[in-house]
Amino acid sequence: MKASGLTSTLARSVSLVAVATCLTLTTTAFAQTQTGAEATNAQPTTPPGTTADPAAAAGQLTTPQTAPASESAATDGTGDEIVVTGIRASLERSIAIKRNSTGIVDAISAEDIGKFPDTNLAESLQRITGVSINRTNGEGALVTVRGFGPSYNLVTLNGRQLATANVSVVGGDQNADTAQGSSRSFDFSNLASEGVRTLEVYKTGRAAIPTGGIGATINVVTRRPLDGKGGLTGSVGAKALYDTSTDGCLDCGSKVTPELSGVLNWADPTDRFGVSLFGSYQKRNFTSISATSNDWNIIPYSTFLSGGFVRSDGSTVITGAPTDPNQLVGVPNDSRYHYAEGSRERINGQAVLQFKPIETVTLTADALFAQNRQEEIRSDLSNWFSRPFDEVRFDGNPTVATATYLHETINGAKDEGFEAQNRAQKSRVQDYGLNMRWDIADNFSLNIDGHYSKASSNPNNPNGASSTLVGMGANVVTAHSVDYSGDIPKQDITLNGPLTVAQVGSQIGRTFASSQEQRVKEIRADFGWDLGGGSRVDFGGNFRNTVMDQTRVATQQTLGDWGITNPGDVERLAPGALQSFCLICKFRKFDPGNDPESQIAFRGNAAGIYSILSPYYAGLGAANAVGITTNEDNRVREKIWSAYAQVTWKGEIANAPATLVGGLRYEKTKSRSISLVAVPAGINWVSDNDFTVVISNQSSYLRDRGSYDNFLPSIDFQVELQQNLIGRVSYSKTIARPEYGNLFTSTSVNGPPRPIANGGIATASTGNAQLVPLESDNFDASIEWYYKPDSYVSLGLFDKRVRNFIGNGQFTSDLFGLRDPSSGAAGTRSGQARAALQALGADQSDVNLFALTALLDQTGSITAATTQFQANYNTTTRSLNDDFVKQINSARDVIANGTDVLYQFQVTQPVNNRDAEIYGLEVAGQHFFGSTGFGVGAAYTLVRGDVGFNIGASPSEDQFALLGLSDTFNATLIYDKYGLSARVAYNWRDKFLSGINRQGSRNPEFTKPFGQLDVNISYDITPNFAVSFEGINLTEQKLRTYARDESQLWFGQELRRRFLLGGRFRF
Repeated sequence: MKASGLTSTLARSVSLVAVATCLTLTTTAFAQTQTGAEATNAQPTTPPGTTADPAAAAGQLTTPQTAPASESAATDGTGDEIVVTGIRASLERSIAIKRNSTGIVDAISAEDIGKFPDTNLAESLQRITGVSINRTNGEGALVTVRGFGPSYNLVTLNGRQLATANVSVVGGDQNADTAQGSSRSFDFSNLASEGVRTLEVYKTGRAAIPTGGIGATINVVTRRPLDGKGGLTGSVGAKALYDTSTDGCLDCGSKVTPELSGVLNWADPTDRFGVSLFGSYQKRNFTSISATSNDWNIIPYSTFLSGGFVRSDGSTVITGAPTDPNQLVGVPNDSRYHYAEGSRERINGQAVLQFKPIETVTLTADALFAQNRQEEIRSDLSNWFSRPFDEVRFDGNPTVATATYLHETINGAKDEGFEAQNRAQKSRVQDYGLNMRWDIADNFSLNIDGHYSKASSNPNNPNGASSTLVGMGANVVTAHSVDYSGDIPKQDITLNGPLTVAQVGSQIGRTFASSQEQRVKEIRADFGWDLGGGSRVDFGGNFRNTVMDQTRVATQQTLGDWGITNPGDVERLAPGALQSFCLICKFRKFDPGNDPESQIAFRGNAAGIYSILSPYYAGLGAANAVGITTNEDNRVREKIWSAYAQVTWKGEIANAPATLVGGLRYEKTKSRSISLVAVPAGINWVSDNDFTVVISNQSSYLRDRGSYDNFLPSIDFQVELQQNLIGRVSYSKTIARPEYGNLFTSTSVNGPPRPIANGGIATASTGNAQLVPLESDNFDASIEWYYKPDSYVSLGLFDKRVRNFIGNGQFTSDLFGLRDPSSGAAGTRSGQARAALQALGADQSDVNLFALTALLDQTGSITAATTQFQANYNTTTRSLNDDFVKQINSARDVIANGTDVLYQFQVTQPVNNRDAEIYGLEVAGQHFFGSTGFGVGAAYTLVRGDVGFNIGASPSEDQFALLGLSDTFNATLIYDKYGLSARVAYNWRDKFLSGINRQGSRNPEFTKPFGQLDVNISYDITPNFAVSFEGINLTEQKLRTYARDESQLWFGQELRRRFLLGGRFRF
């Protein structure tokens, strides 16, 4: 812990010192005559040991020893160089990279030193044809390319594989609390854009490029001190960020937060030695208002009629009912509103040293540090359905009929939920590298590179958790209805009287601590042999060793219990910890209705409240002790050996300039998976539809191995058909390795979402270390017309034929000898209770079945249990007195015994079981209108494939679907003249599948189409000083996800505008 704290302190200091150093040096630098700015890439990037054009033909990644081409420059009357900067210059450099590279390559270049086109790297990437992004709290984070989601794209830093760790807790819906760090996805929100020179997106494979990206390989290129002119150059920038979501916040801190950055480059006049420093600090405060549903039951209509959803006497009013008893219907478990206040703090630092002891040798040492802290304090207002319903309205959908209106009357009063939630996660990325480039001869070079990269995502709550939840409620609801016909559910509740904090009592306390860490050690050697005339041979090899560790621990503690046996305990034990407020008043775009009794909610710090309630209740006895419900510890190690050879020919065909690049890459991969498995002791039935997994003290190690090798050919051909008209065709074979979570050897079990007797399904999952990577044959063709240096049009076609897609195999099995107390099987307690309910003519609801089973377990006699049940059963409302239900819930859990049958788990396991074809087209263009300064750009990507989700399929049916596949469109209006640069950009993404196998019904998660409008304006007040204004999400586009039908809401989140006002000094 001390070492970790020291690392954090040093890293923070380096970043802030870099900013301070730049600030200190600006006065001196301003007095000097500047003959030029840092030279940036006007032509495509080059591989080790080459000059610009040959490497562009080879299409290799920019590495720490890339020698960038000098920038095109004009001169003034005195002969001093004038370097073009701004949006137009950035676009020109990006076009040059696209034009001169072989294969399909796109890029985004910095507008100037320390100034990237967007504050967020992911937001910049979405301007590239075929690239779309996923957002968290309105900020770009994960990248999809040509329909392949984040896990199918490889991210490198200066040609090196960058370690990644991603536990997405903050900003998500209900599922985010249990997030597991098991993916290979890189979160671009960790990196500040000001320290980046170029983003390169390689959409076709190369022998010389690291494997792992079927969608694309994205290379982040940072600055090198010897890239530009000698002397001192740099910039210092400051911005004030105003997030409009903070208007009306309760306790979110300052509405205006700082963004500071500094870049410093120095090289001696002989270009022998250079130093580059970069540092940035960015803070954002925000609020978020959202609506969610915890789960959607997808069942046949016949099960809906017999599974406790409707009254057994037929009094439930059903409208729009399916005529086919086998048709699937969707019924929600609850509806929830959430209000969150949070913050994000990002710190970045970079340092680079370069030294040329002799003219032919260049040595480079570099380091990168990035830290991203995120947290949010959430307030929940939820209403769950006790069932059976009095009224249900279906929407008439012939595929899956959704219950869009549900009403129930309570016999007594049930609880309204006010769960407090704290989420906090800290992510870090570090990379340290050494590089030597040696020009052994005029036409032969060697590049040796080694680096160590580490990424981690760890809990950051004060109690060591990623998420802390304190369930609270008040027994005040006598009737409850929800209308799902709009964008979000409208709750309508009836209370039994005024609601105050004195009625709020605790229920259950839970914590989730999830972490992921990846470490990468890599060494490579690349040789380049220049044959002259642009032809060359490149060959080399590398070794990479990666280790990924994942842990997750979940706890649960009974406080006042589900029945709220101790109302007012929060206020008594933690006075002032809860404040009442109107949660639904925070909505501005969604309509939650105007039910006056739904306007009262309570807000508090979950971690603080739990730190007081937990020891108090733990002191009451073993029944209130903290129990572990999940304990995961998984490790995956991969060792990868690779070798490649690549030949570039450049010449003419029928007097037309042409380039041919062919290569072969061989990779050998060995993996080892180790899991420390905590054996579950049981799954207790704790209330009507609540089950708790109990972990024993017993644990064991499970180990497995996997190995595979791949031959990956590639060939790229391009020809200049006419002047400035370029045609390309490419073929490559690429791979994407399985998600780490699929390689785990552990098996985890989950309790059913409701009693098995009423249709609940207990689920389990296990990994498969024998998985092989996805393998894709990629075909690309494009034609591009570059009719001006800053204008072009292009049309591209692509086809990817992918083998070994990973789907979920499914089988049914008992596990760990776990028995089911809710089976309803003959001879069991729940079976006797089920038969007694039928004899009484009472509804077989979850509440009634649990109550009678618990009474039987308590009394040991079905006669005595039935007598107590009847004494508290209202034959008019056909329901138990709610106070009696709460008493039973608090008094007893039903624990499996020897008479209960074994759970039959629906077990899913990842398997390579699907081939698919993904194909599409990309259309793009950009045009500047002469010397007016005005320009326009647009791009559309169409993606299709046989990889969709069948929404009408049974939840028990195995399905494969590709996450992230969608069409995308972007358009930009540009002005750049007289020192004024302006850009208005619109990005749109069509509906896409963002998740599968969600909850007990294995539902999909679709994200609704999303379009965002942004503006960026800067003005050069002097040649050295510019001011800027940015507006993000000007139309306040909303985020919405849903299950099998748009009415089946998962998550609806309002997103607000953000504005940045800044200044930047360049020297």
